[in-house]
Amino acid sequence: MDQIRQLAQWIKEADTIAVLTGAGMSTESGIPDFRSENGLYAQEDHVEYYLSEHYYKKDPVDFWRRFKRLFSLKMMDGFAPNDGHRFLRWLEEMGKTVTILTQNIDGLHTKAGSTNVIELHGTLQTATCPSCGNKYDLSFINHHEVPRCEKCQTIVKPDVVLFGGLVPRIEEAFARAAESDLLLAMGTSLEVAPVNQIPFYVAAESPATRKVLINKTATRMDGMFDLVIYGGIGETVANVRKQLQAE
Repeated sequence: MDQIRQLAQWIKEADTIAVLTGAGMSTESGIPDFRSENGLYAQEDHVEYYLSEHYYKKDPVDFWRRFKRLFSLKMMDGFAPNDGHRFLRWLEEMGKTVTILTQNIDGLHTKAGSTNVIELHGTLQTATCPSCGNKYDLSFINHHEVPRCEKCQTIVKPDVVLFGGLVPRIEEAFARAAESDLLLAMGTSLEVAPVNQIPFYVAAESPATRKVLINKTATRMDGMFDLVIYGGIGETVANVRKQLQAE
């Protein structure tokens, strides 16, 4: 409980909060962790090959077949934000400036109403034509086995950062994290570069920024944080919210 009190106090004292979220943020919404026993890596061999820039260019028809199956795109509209997502929206309602730096591609932070979300690995909710730039939503993508641009007939590309692709807003994410009073990492194993370098950057550039990790299991980067809480996100934030409302 001391850890909950400590986090609540730090949130209270912070004007600007950067939140780095990973797959563990969305598991309570029913979305499997990418690397869990039910996740993508367990379902199929050579995932990094088939979900790569190279494979999309080489065989876009088969790419889409695999992409849709692996990400259960038909189900994506059925997933809803959970208590963790809603807690971050509530922090904004308290008057905090909250920037979410998410590795997730499910769009649930935006669905929950958070207003400043940097989707570092892109989103499953849309796809773009690489030839003319037309953008298409999830219902269009799901309606066509292989989605083609209505304007120029090019096979569209999902707005997800594929393996071998660049992370477009990473520098902005580093800057927002370093400018914050509090860096809160939630539901991330901190295994994926370059996003996992954010805590190091903050420690070097902004030593006064407090750093907190909430995760079910230990990570290799626990030592980078001032406070580490092992637990489920929903239960943890419910306790933090209770603490903040009691004060």
